[in-house]
This record gives sequence, C-alpha cells and structure tokens, in this order.
Amino acid sequence: MIVVTGGAGFIGSNLLAALEQEGLPELVVCDRMGSDERWRNIAKREIADLITPEELLPFLRGHVDRIDTIFHMGAISSTTESNVDAIRESNIRLTLDLFHWAKHTDVRLVYASSAATYGDGTQGFVDDNSQLALNGLRPLNAYGWSKAFVDRRLRRIAAEGGKTPRQWAGLKFFNVYGPNEYHKGDMASVVSKIYPKAANDEVATLFKSHHPDYADGGQLRDFVYVDDCVRVMVWLYHHPDVSGIFNLGTGQARSFFDLASAVYTALGKEPKIEFIPTPESIRDKYQYYTQADMGRLRLAGYTPEFLSLEEGICQYVQNYLDKEDPYR
Repeated sequence: MIVVTGGAGFIGSNLLAALEQEGLPELVVCDRMGSDERWRNIAKREIADLITPEELLPFLRGHVDRIDTIFHMGAISSTTESNVDAIRESNIRLTLDLFHWAKHTDVRLVYASSAATYGDGTQGFVDDNSQLALNGLRPLNAYGWSKAFVDRRLRRIAAEGGKTPRQWAGLKFFNVYGPNEYHKGDMASVVSKIYPKAANDEVATLFKSHHPDYADGGQLRDFVYVDDCVRVMVWLYHHPDVSGIFNLGTGQARSFFDLASAVYTALGKEPKIEFIPTPESIRDKYQYYTQADMGRLRLAGYTPEFLSLEEGICQYVQNYLDKEDPYR
C-alpha cells in the first residue's frame, strides 16, 4: 500500500497517475476535497481509499503491516499565506509526525520541500545537506520557512545518528507546471495563466523588471514539467537506498519571456506580450533568478534528462490545456 497525501492536488495527482501506471494496486489518497474541482484530478484513478488529514494517523496505525511508502505532498503551498499557525500545523507538525511514525514502522517517506527555502538566492541554490548550509538559508515567507524548518530538523536527526525511516527524502521543488493545477488559483503556473490569452490570440502580460540587470520579462526561473518531478519520485521508489534532501528542477534557468513565447508557439501562434509593473506588495521580495544545482541527485544515480522548457510546455499545451478534457 502507498499513501499519497495531497493526492488530489497538483503534484500528488500526477504522481498517483504514474504509480497506477506502475501497476501498484493499493493507492490511498489523503486530502481535503473542498468545493472546487480537484476531485477531477483523481476521477480517472483506481484508488483503494480516500481519507482526510485528520484521519491520516489513525489510518496509518490501522494499516501498519500493509503500508510500504508515504509520499507526503500535502501542504499549504501558498507563498502569501499569512496564517502561520495553520502553516505550522499543516507543513511542520504533520511532516514531523509522519517522519517519527515512519521511523518506527519500517515505512519509507518522501516529502515535498521547496526551492522557497533558498530565499532571495544570495546563498545560491545548492542542495548542500550540511547543517551549516541549511541553517544559513533565509526564506522570504512563512511557507518557505516551514519547509526549511522541516529540512533542518530531519537532517539534524540523521546527522546525529538518530533513528530515521529506512528511506527518507525531501524534494526541493522549483517552479513546477503541468496538468491538474486548475484548482490552484493565483498559485497556478504562469503557463496555465497565459494559455487562455494565447488561445484567443490576445496579449499576455508579464511583469516589468525593476532590477537593472534584467530586462522586462527577463527574470529567470528554473521551470520544471511535473512529469519530470514524478519520474524522480518513482525513481526514488525503486531505489530505497537513496535518502537525503535533493533539488528538483531542470538545472537550467529560463526567462518568463521564453516561457510565454513557448505557449504561443505550441499553439502555432506568434507571441503577443506586454509588460506591467510588478505589484508593490511583492516587489521587494521578488526573485529575479533561480536555478537548481542538480549535482546531488545525479551523484545519487538519477540519469534521465529533463525536458526542455519548450518540450514541456508543448506537451502540457497540446496534450492537456488545448483538449476538451484537460485532466490527467
């Protein structure tokens, strides 16, 4: 049995589809379904059970002899969330509880960390697992802090020889895009926001640069297609000897202008792009550059190449966004 928390969400539901394709018969989803359309993200899946976060630990205790792996993708993922108590409960407390439960039950744990732990990037984007490096990171928001909190704590336990699950891995996701993100609202990828404009031959807008080193639309991010993220997680499932905290991006920074242009190109259209001022509310904390150093994952043995920005966007647009049924 494999449990996927956040299994009806963006990354979780894509992982669920891949695990089903692997032929794994007992997949359990833990999530809050709410009143939006996220149920469609799992409507095509064969699911053994569907539980809420409140039911998670009792469910685990009741099925301890059958559970092999927990993929913990559930979290408050909004970088603008201001309710820090809610973030603590969802992102810190639950992850630590799962770690401590897994270490006593021979269950593996793979959890979602985030590139938001790197803050403004002045410390670089190297997934150095040393305590000194982790302690030196300064996230810019409570979401990033919650992920850094967990990374630091679990690495401290491992470094001091404490008991850990037989496999544990934290994945620092960079800018992920792809199908099943339609419920995310403002937190959905720029690709999904530009697509309706491009499809209707309208002008898409990007933020102006307020930094002298970057042109308008020249702000750089490590954009990674969700299928590549899923491939890494499935690889970890098949390599239970690999543990630690790893970056998960492509290792190649690309501009928002490149991204927007690729959406139009995937539709066979000429790009139409204009620039608007970055809102003052986020201007001081805006990241102009992120790029994952993928060396640790490569050293751990992961060899597949990541899709280029153009390849990933083409697949997303043509196979999902531009289809009558866009859900995986």
